[in-house]
Order: sequence, then C-alpha cells, then structure tokens
Amino acid sequence: MEIEPASNISLPAALEDARITALPSAAYYIPDFISEGEEQAILQKIASAPKPKWKQLTHRRLQTWPSDLVNNKLIDAPLPDWLQEPIVSQLTSLCLSQDSNSPGIFSNSPHKRPNHVLINEYPPGIGIMPHKDGSAYHPIVCTVSLGASLCLDIYKSKEDGALDPAPAWRILQEPRSLLITTDDLYTEYLHGIADSIEDTNLSESTVANWNMLRSSHTFTEGRNVRSTRTSLTYRDVLKVSKLGNKLGMFQKK
Repeated sequence: MEIEPASNISLPAALEDARITALPSAAYYIPDFISEGEEQAILQKIASAPKPKWKQLTHRRLQTWPSDLVNNKLIDAPLPDWLQEPIVSQLTSLCLSQDSNSPGIFSNSPHKRPNHVLINEYPPGIGIMPHKDGSAYHPIVCTVSLGASLCLDIYKSKEDGALDPAPAWRILQEPRSLLITTDDLYTEYLHGIADSIEDTNLSESTVANWNMLRSSHTFTEGRNVRSTRTSLTYRDVLKVSKLGNKLGMFQKK
C-alpha cells in the first residue's frame, strides 16, 4: 500500500506555536501530524510485520525498530522506509521558532534525527505503569498516535521522593497527532497510561492540551471510550555500535 501525500496536513510554522503552555518546561502537541491515508498505511505495515518482530507482554505487545538495545546501545542499522517517511522528515523539519536560524528539534541530539522507534499496541483497558524513559536516549520523545485516542498521565514525586499517585497533568492524544516532550518533562517527571476502558472527567480544566485538540467537541460529555491505540515512539539512542555494519560486510562476502 502506497503512502499518500499529506495534502491536508499543515504543520505549524514553529514548534513554539504548538507548545502546551499548561505543562512545565517544553512540550508540544500537533493534532494533525499525518493524514488518515498515512495512518492506515503505517498500521497495515505494523500488522504485516514478521511475527518475530512482536514481543508479547502479559496484556499487550510491542515492536522495536531497527532492534532492541543491548547494554543501552543500538546496533547501527537504518529504520525501514515506512517508519522514516513521512514522519522522520517532518520531525527534522520542525524548528523551535520562526527565526531563520532557529534550530530543529533534533539539532542538539548526537545523530540529528531519531534512530529508534518503539511501537506499542494498547487494547482497551490496558495501560502502562508510570515510568521514565531512562538515560539511553537523548531527552526528546516524539510520539505519534494511531487508531484511537487516550490520555497520557504525567506524575511528579512528593518531597519524600515517593510518587504522587494522582496525575499532575493529563494529555489527550488523538489519532494522527504528535506529542513531543523534552527537558524537565523528560528527566524529572514520570508518565503512564491508566488501565481503563475509558478516560473520564475530560474538560478544559483537566486536560492540559484541551484547546489544541483537533476535535474537543468529541469529548464534550467528558468521556473517551477507548479502542485499540497504537503509538510510535521516536527517539535518538545516544550510543550506537557499528557491529551491525561489520556483520553485514562479512555476510556479503
């Protein structure tokens, strides 16, 4: 299936225009980052991936591209084309401001672009415990949501270091949207998804990006009944091993 051009997509002139001002530090939300045709094409590629690419957890499954990390290192290998276009090209084109010399979102990362993608499939009622992404990555996370909406919960710790069980903020991620989290939001706060079949109590006062949603009217009753949502998490792994290139050279001989 060919991926159609994103003719109906209009990216912001600068990421500053997409900043979620209700959150600390720098987080950005773009409701229409890819088109419906691109979404369906990517979902089809995910579904048709070889069975060994899926890692089955207790209640959900995931894929890792181009490979898992080993001792916090990534074997040097390119992402498949369907995970690069159009998403990586559009990510690297995003500038922080409209200034002609403004850096891109990955300008300060080691490889100037994401080199790793984690694909998580979340059936209704299944989430993920609050966690941090760890030190293996440059502190920028770009998440593209596919298929359905759900809330991402942001947590902070109490003064004694224990996790506050109540989310400090909630971000509603719609299908085809992009969420970027950076800086302190990456390093100091935890994020998770509740094990719920629906998100409730949704409103302008409870959802940090409410006024940025494509269709907030869809949630005017304060509810989002979940269906299967797939997330693509793009990051730049700091350490890359060239072992993969050497293996490939030997295999060609």
